[in-house]
Amino acid sequence: MGLVVVEICDGNLISQINLEELLEKEYPEVAVIENSCLSFCGLCAVRPYALVNGKRVFGKNTEEAVEKIKALIEEELAVFF
Repeated sequence: MGLVVVEICDGNLISQINLEELLEKEYPEVAVIENSCLSFCGLCAVRPYALVNGKRVFGKNTEEAVEKIKALIEEELAVFF
């Protein structure tokens, strides 16, 4: 398990990219977990999103969401390093 946990819903738009490979390669301290449901169905249906250490992060599109996820990962890791 990583210092930073990124959770994604397998029904969300963000699951169409290999977020696990992308983030865990760049940030070894990150663990990406894909769940069948995170209970944010309204958000899940309209925007790509993830939970980063329990905080919701979303964007207008997948690229924006990934940028915001990376920014929050950097903030979370700054606490430890």
